[in-house]
Amino acid sequence: MGHDHGPPAVTAAASGTLSGAYRGRLLWTIAISGAITLIQVAGALLSGSLALLADAAHSLTDAVGVSLALGAITLAQRAPTPRRTFGFYRVEIFSAVLNALLLVAIFCWVLWSAIGRFSEPVEVRGGLMFTVAVGGLLANLVGLWLLRDAREKSLNLRGAYLEVLGDALGSVAVIVGGLVILLTGWQAADPIASIVIGLLILPRSYGLLRESVHVLLEATPQDVDLDEVRRHLLAEPGVVAVHDLHGWTVTSGMPVLTAHVVVTDEALSHGYGELLGRLQSCAGDHFDVRHSTLQLEPQGHREQGGALHT
Repeated sequence: MGHDHGPPAVTAAASGTLSGAYRGRLLWTIAISGAITLIQVAGALLSGSLALLADAAHSLTDAVGVSLALGAITLAQRAPTPRRTFGFYRVEIFSAVLNALLLVAIFCWVLWSAIGRFSEPVEVRGGLMFTVAVGGLLANLVGLWLLRDAREKSLNLRGAYLEVLGDALGSVAVIVGGLVILLTGWQAADPIASIVIGLLILPRSYGLLRESVHVLLEATPQDVDLDEVRRHLLAEPGVVAVHDLHGWTVTSGMPVLTAHVVVTDEALSHGYGELLGRLQSCAGDHFDVRHSTLQLEPQGHREQGGALHT
């Protein structure tokens, strides 16, 4: 028995990736992050604030990361080929990994620079530091609004959203540091704010990297229980066994399921197409897996086929 697939009209491959609908918003986010970076770099040079420079570096990472996301989305829309049967969908996940690694690099730089400031203090103009940080926060809030409903759609978009969110929180840390310096003159508030920015970056980068690697390792999608899938398939009339059951994710929003399903000769005699349709509906309706490849095998095939995987 050959392989068959779920209805192409409802597969993610037919409709494009979930991220594709947000390309316009990503372009706006890149423009905003780029403008924030330029303003914060100028403000950091004029005020002497490391925290503001760290936030500028984070904003630059936002712009680069979102640009990577946009490039990945563009590639992911290209049609599959005989050599790349899933097209370039997986590029979105590689983009998310690069975003995470960029965030880790920024964290290391911020931490190293902040430690140096404690031993060699630099005079910081708290008023200018505060003013520029407020402007950065307002711009980041606009970016968050643009991506507000995108963060649950894909890892790629979640990475972009988290970068903007982290930058917004970083701006809050710079605002607090600027206020402390402005009101008390305590210069250590600047490197402390820098360290806070670094600590905001690290957990987000770890979570994004962990989820991306989960997809790259072709692990079972987190919301799909293969044991439950097996039980549902076995509950269908005429099904006697399920083996070589695998589930993985091509890209965000595109889970894939494959299985060999052993059925009785009587079930096959009532119509191959009808039985296959019921099994695919089972996978799609109960587990939201729209791209399934199920191989139906008659009962006698188990004895003829030799050793089988479970």
